[in-house]
Amino acid sequence: MAERDFDIVLLGATGFTGQLTADYLARNAPPGLRWALAGRNQKKLAAVRDHLGLPDLELLQADAGDPASLSDVAKRTRVVITTVGPYLQYGAALVGACAEAGTDYVDLTGEPEFVDQMYLQHHETGVRTGARLVHACGFDSVPHDLGALYTVDQLPRDVPITLRGVVRSGGMASGGTIHSALGQFSRARQMKTAYAARRRAERKPADGRSSRAVSGKPHRDPVLGYWLLPLPTIDPIIVARSGAALASYGPTFRYSHYAGTKTLRYAAGGVALVTTLAAASQVKPVRNFLLGKVAAGDGPDEAKRDKSWFTVDFIGEGGGRTVRTRVSGGDPGYTETSMMLAEAALCLAFDDNPQTAGQVTTAQAMGENLLARVQAGGLRFETLDG
Repeated sequence: MAERDFDIVLLGATGFTGQLTADYLARNAPPGLRWALAGRNQKKLAAVRDHLGLPDLELLQADAGDPASLSDVAKRTRVVITTVGPYLQYGAALVGACAEAGTDYVDLTGEPEFVDQMYLQHHETGVRTGARLVHACGFDSVPHDLGALYTVDQLPRDVPITLRGVVRSGGMASGGTIHSALGQFSRARQMKTAYAARRRAERKPADGRSSRAVSGKPHRDPVLGYWLLPLPTIDPIIVARSGAALASYGPTFRYSHYAGTKTLRYAAGGVALVTTLAAASQVKPVRNFLLGKVAAGDGPDEAKRDKSWFTVDFIGEGGGRTVRTRVSGGDPGYTETSMMLAEAALCLAFDDNPQTAGQVTTAQAMGENLLARVQAGGLRFETLDG
């Protein structure tokens, strides 16, 4: 793809997280990076370019409702970044354009139905053209996917491995995340159908290995001392798919994913909140009311982001050994997410990664290279015991 005009094109830079991603690229771009912004509103894109102080940055026309414009963008670049969600509503045509053009693709989606649909529709095309289609390159699911990889690498090889991840955070969920979550809650039946269809189509590991996400039960963790609540996000699914793709995860790999709270009262409150939101999302007027309270492109100011934080603790067991690790960082929904997304695109564009194609996970496609990049970007990966 050396003859292409750009290394990276970013769609969605006029939104909150998209602008943070553009800011990160402007500050951290390697010398000679050829990149551009793409979107529907050229006036708003020009304002972002002015904000970045890069008058020569090219602006491209691209509209989620205009497949020809997306195809043109995909053919001109090596990697596409998109922050335009909800992805189930706006994302499919761009994934298809990248798959057809052999262009690498990264996004921020946490929508399992969208990811499964894209696998069914575009994985084989990506395998044929060499396109690496990498979803969930923000807080969903880089800390969990790479944290699992980091932990598994410290356990014996060729033994069954069980791993649990426990998430704690102090920060706001992004407007786009809230819109996506309510959308997914309202589409439980369709999500289940897409997942089942993918399971039927997906090839099992050729060497007979087994990798699964296991839904645990609420309980108090004897090692961490937290109350654990099963967390039904896309993260455990992504981790399990990495386990299926990588032999280092052992002959059988099981991953459970939780939110951790210090007290039972907070745990009960979390269950009540999720149950209420899931029920509310089934009633269209209520769902629309909630969506109207949070704009998809909104986010907190820098002062609030600076006070935000997250941790993901991992407990891995295999071959008679137990390892405890932690991934931690600052504001998960915006600051760290934009860094992770940008570094994933730079990793695909410039690093010597494993040979993969089609829909792949961050651990599968980039592994240690992306781990080193996000560490340099400020995420901490620590071994606490083991």
